[in-house]
Amino acid sequence: MTSHPAPAPGPTVGFDLDMTLVDSRPGIHASMRALAERTGTYIDADLVVTRLGPPLAEELIHWFPAEEVPAVADLYREMYPSIAVAASLAMPGAAEAVAAVRAAGGRAVVVTAKYEPNAKLHLAHLGIDADAVIGDLWAEQKAEALREEGAGVYVGDHIGDVRGARAAGALSVAVATGPCDAEELRTAGADVVLGGLTEFPRWLSDYLRDYLPARA
Repeated sequence: MTSHPAPAPGPTVGFDLDMTLVDSRPGIHASMRALAERTGTYIDADLVVTRLGPPLAEELIHWFPAEEVPAVADLYREMYPSIAVAASLAMPGAAEAVAAVRAAGGRAVVVTAKYEPNAKLHLAHLGIDADAVIGDLWAEQKAEALREEGAGVYVGDHIGDVRGARAAGALSVAVATGPCDAEELRTAGADVVLGGLTEFPRWLSDYLRDYLPARA
């Protein structure tokens, strides 16, 4: 990673992508069905979309021999843009959450396990303008990017996101909009659990008012 952002006057907030900013379930479901048809291999796409978050290879290993996974992953990523991007939707409150960070004078960065070019396509399609997009990182691997970007907060829907935030020394703000429920996120160590991004602007306002001055 080569990004060296200038200090922002406000907070730098990291966001996960799938099931945090983007409801990619329809697109991934369609892509997995297309992959099954292309390869002649059975894939339960309904099951796949209930456990989004970990890297693609961790899902494909359930359906393909280990030695085939790299090539199948490449095929999936090649097919993905024309199938999944237009089919996926912004999560409720996604644009408003990013706008709230910007309104506070901060930077919004996306750190995701998704293949980075496809992550950028999702954001462009939905009109969500992130200050940086770093892909292909999962769980504790996300910490390096969060530290490089100077993120003091990381928002995600999976316990892997909580682990990434904690490894980076960032505040873990979890949204219960993905495969992990609120209790699971709290047990994993989330500092804050929200029902979804629609609650984020108010939380951020309170955080900036109450917590940052105390830390100064």
